[in-house]
Amino acid sequence: MKKVVLASNNAGKLREIRAILAPFKIEVVSQSDFGVTAVEETGETFADNAILKARAAAAASGIPAIADDSGLEVDALGGEPGIYSARYAKAGATDQANNEKLLRKLGHALPEERTARFRCAAVMVRDETDPSPVSAEGVWEGMIASMPRGNNGFGYDPVFIPADHNRTSAELTPEEKDKQSHRGKAFRALADAIASTESHTEKDPLDMT
Repeated sequence: MKKVVLASNNAGKLREIRAILAPFKIEVVSQSDFGVTAVEETGETFADNAILKARAAAAASGIPAIADDSGLEVDALGGEPGIYSARYAKAGATDQANNEKLLRKLGHALPEERTARFRCAAVMVRDETDPSPVSAEGVWEGMIASMPRGNNGFGYDPVFIPADHNRTSAELTPEEKDKQSHRGKAFRALADAIASTESHTEKDPLDMT
């Protein structure tokens, strides 16, 4: 079993990524196990922020690190909240506050005006100075509900209805969500990219020896 540290203290995200990567024989531990604190997300893209977080976790833990940065893009709001999804209402905002602001800004928009997508950039670095991070992206199309529904997941899950569904992401089971979500797509693609890197270099990119 290969071990990586996840650059996140979000328990929901840790559970999701552990489940997604378990079939690839990758053990995921939290950066909180190493006392890593959150870094300031100053990047201009999801990928920029994911790399910042991964490098910080790798530096503190001494083992390869994975990270993601993801968010919701709502077409009628010009792509908001985008990279500011976690702090849309304000810095340190609760999920409820972010959802309330989103629904308030959308107002009484018609269903065809509520199209949106979750986007996730996932990366892996072998150490803090890794010059060639392995990266992948996942996108999950859908629309914004008129009100929150469901108790599963976190973030904007209660207001996001995936394409071809009549349930919000928060009404899906964890297994259903992992199979189709932006994060599931991104981390499965990342695991494939890591395996491809290994086959081309004849060295396991998660092997620090």
